[in-house]
Amino acid sequence: MSAPQIQRPLAARRSGPLRGTAAVPGDKSISHRALILGALTVGETRISGLLEAGDVLDTAKVMRQFGAQATRDPQGMWRVWGTGVGGWGAPADILDFGNSGTGSRLVMGAMATTHITAVFDGDTSLRKRPMKRVLEPLEKFGATWEAREGALMPLTLNGADLPIRIDHEVTVASAQVKSALILGALGAAGRSRIAQTSLTRDHTEKMLKAFGANVSVEPLKQGEIVHVMGEVELKPCTIDVPRDPSSAAFPLVAALIVPGSEVTIPGVLLNERRIGLIDTLKDMGADITVSNARESGGERIGDLVARHSTLKGVEVPPDRAPSMIDEYPILSVAAAFAEGRTVMRGLEELRVKESDRLAAIVAGLRANGVNVDESEDGMIVHGGDVAGGGRVVTHMDHRIAMSFLVMGLAAKTAVTVDDVSMIATSFPTFENLMEGIGVEFLRINA
Repeated sequence: MSAPQIQRPLAARRSGPLRGTAAVPGDKSISHRALILGALTVGETRISGLLEAGDVLDTAKVMRQFGAQATRDPQGMWRVWGTGVGGWGAPADILDFGNSGTGSRLVMGAMATTHITAVFDGDTSLRKRPMKRVLEPLEKFGATWEAREGALMPLTLNGADLPIRIDHEVTVASAQVKSALILGALGAAGRSRIAQTSLTRDHTEKMLKAFGANVSVEPLKQGEIVHVMGEVELKPCTIDVPRDPSSAAFPLVAALIVPGSEVTIPGVLLNERRIGLIDTLKDMGADITVSNARESGGERIGDLVARHSTLKGVEVPPDRAPSMIDEYPILSVAAAFAEGRTVMRGLEELRVKESDRLAAIVAGLRANGVNVDESEDGMIVHGGDVAGGGRVVTHMDHRIAMSFLVMGLAAKTAVTVDDVSMIATSFPTFENLMEGIGVEFLRINA
């Protein structure tokens, strides 16, 4: 299990105009998938722009434990030599995923149809996250598992002896669950059918096509069906990882709420299932423009320019939640500075993130003088002037930490978060990048 980190508090105070270019790191979702699919491929896969943060590096380490090679050259290019679908070997040690729910769940799927056994573990936060939603459907392939009460880590997963194709409907709006089943289907004979009623992020399907897999998507009136042909041989390819829209959200919202600001964020992934935050901010009156739009590796990317804006509260469509589920913490900060109320529903998934993220958002807002109503599946933020001055408990959640530091940039009084050490799991350059566009952080002794 990952060693506990020493807490490192940090505060952010009202700053002058933010200006410049914020080159955020590569997309975390695509980085995980590139490593995993490279490890399932015979031959060399080259990956540029990989997010070199804790979560992704843990996935790279796990791929090596399964027998793949994953190396980084001095120019930053990653090279992965895989062992083929079904070719992973049993790891000699426990698989430590640190804080990564994405990495752990996707790898469970990828190994569920390989006849090996592995023990999955992670840090204190990951040990609290529900795994039954992935483990139970993997049983359909023939996999078995043992875990702590509640299907929590540490857990043991036994891959199927003779994996069989599945026909399954994913009942939670989770790209992790859907992707785990798609990856499992690669090792099962025949064509698997995986249906979902919500349109979750589709990076796995897009990337698998680049690797030569037989994957097709059948649209439905509500949702879609992904068809996957199993027992395939993937072909190595080159992946250029675009910049992460979830990381871009922090300098983006900072520019919107700090008077006089204008910030450019280049090369951001603009997949239509990942831009719910941008759509919502535009609904609120945000001045955000996209330039140099282009395609790379089947994904749309572009340069974002955000300027200070007078925001107004809106009612966010609940069906938009899957396209921005990681961005609700920073959206709540934007809503706190908006005129009127912002209504957010359909957020049940936030209850099972790195923390009960919905409760953590509400507590952080209230600690800084923001009026917010909480329900089981959402919240209503009543915006206006933000007093600030509060100390936010992050619960080891990187997005809570970064979001409330952004709040401090426009609040009347500095906002403190109790720990920023975990930010390195997704955005290791956060502090330097934000200071580069004019942010003032206050280092605090723990």
